[in-house]
Amino acid sequence: MADAFADGWAWWVVGIAVGFPVLLVGITELLGALRRRNSPLAGPVAILRNWVIPAGALFALLTFAIRSPADQVWVRVVATIFGFLLILLVLSAFNVVLFANASEGSWRKRIPTIFVEIARLVLVVVGLAILFSWVWEADVGGLFAALGVTSIVIGLALQNAVGGVISGLLLLFEQPFKIGDHLDTGGVKGRVTEVNWRAVHIDTGEGIQIVPNSTLSGASFTNMSEPEGPYAATAAVSFGTDDPPHEVIALLIDVAEGLPVRSRDERVSVDYAGKGAYSVSIPVPSPADARSALTLYLSWLWYAARRRGLALDGDATDPLAEPAMLDAAIAELAPRLHLGEGDRELLQQTSRLQRYGAGEVVLAAGIVPDEVQFIVDGRVTLAIEVQGSRIEFASGEDGELIGHTALTRERSQAVTVAAGRLTVLTIPLDTVDALVRARPRLATEIGESLDLRRGQAERALRELGLSRSMLTDR
Repeated sequence: MADAFADGWAWWVVGIAVGFPVLLVGITELLGALRRRNSPLAGPVAILRNWVIPAGALFALLTFAIRSPADQVWVRVVATIFGFLLILLVLSAFNVVLFANASEGSWRKRIPTIFVEIARLVLVVVGLAILFSWVWEADVGGLFAALGVTSIVIGLALQNAVGGVISGLLLLFEQPFKIGDHLDTGGVKGRVTEVNWRAVHIDTGEGIQIVPNSTLSGASFTNMSEPEGPYAATAAVSFGTDDPPHEVIALLIDVAEGLPVRSRDERVSVDYAGKGAYSVSIPVPSPADARSALTLYLSWLWYAARRRGLALDGDATDPLAEPAMLDAAIAELAPRLHLGEGDRELLQQTSRLQRYGAGEVVLAAGIVPDEVQFIVDGRVTLAIEVQGSRIEFASGEDGELIGHTALTRERSQAVTVAAGRLTVLTIPLDTVDALVRARPRLATEIGESLDLRRGQAERALRELGLSRSMLTDR
């Protein structure tokens, strides 16, 4: 027995028999603590406990305790397995240390997974080559030479395809854009929906455009989503050269500021280039809102330009300006206004027909109207503005009045919005005063209508638990 300890192999047996279970228990406790904390180190520790330590114990038992010859097959097999598991442990720990806790925006976070996988494969191959050279005394120099020549041949044969893949990997690493960003490549403009090794998929609104990565990497493009913040949707419009520029600029700004998707913290800007050409810049939350904002803006601009008599696109004609249409509208509203023959002539001389597009504000809150409008065709909604949002409480149909507070010289409390295409008969305040003085019944009806609207607004506020003091001050 003394000879066994003197030779040393008995110490190895005792050490393995006692140390192996103790080490497993300790590492198991450590692994449990790491898993409870959701630590990324739990992966390498699990490999260490489940594979590396058992294989290492077996290798130590064969080599140092039993003292099997180093050239024995089983010893070499166990040594190979143990070495391979050590390689995996080192790579796993390396991956956790470098990439598991990488901060957003750092190069470690941006590096594509394929780069990590390729580097891991190269390290595994090199490690196995060294392992086989050490354990099995294999000549791996010829293998590396053959792999090098094969790689060169394959690279030359697939250089076009590989070039696109490499361009894609470089784009993934640099990350000049991400999914959801809007790009303008010169020929393609839209939102990025997918990025892979070969190409970028861009939603142009008319379909998905596939742009090869090699094309993007070899040319300049614009990321319209960077930097973060409001994006300027621009529109080029033209008016007649006889239209006063200051009136046109005021019209362009007024229409743009009424858009629901406009960024409220930014201002609309208009540039005049001469010869009736204007450029409008509208701040919107993101490029995704630009198309819808410009569509709505240009449609509203068509109606607003004709209401002000300005020649958008050089055309100032208005179908509503025909005298026959005005006569028909007055005849339709005559019973509602209790008109006589002389009153009709007065309206023909002073009133006019106007048209609004869907969603346009017909009468804003917080202003004293200087005219009244009667609905000829269409529908409006009335809403109260509370802390930046609108709460609808009533609607108006054909024959109803817009701008009741013009007669009482009060500020309007509600905002009136066209629910669709709307045609109204606009009557100046002086004309309305003349009609009211001659017909007290008309004044009574207008007063009753005003009281009804006020009551509807107050009921809507009470239902929401709000007070009139919370109305938006405009």
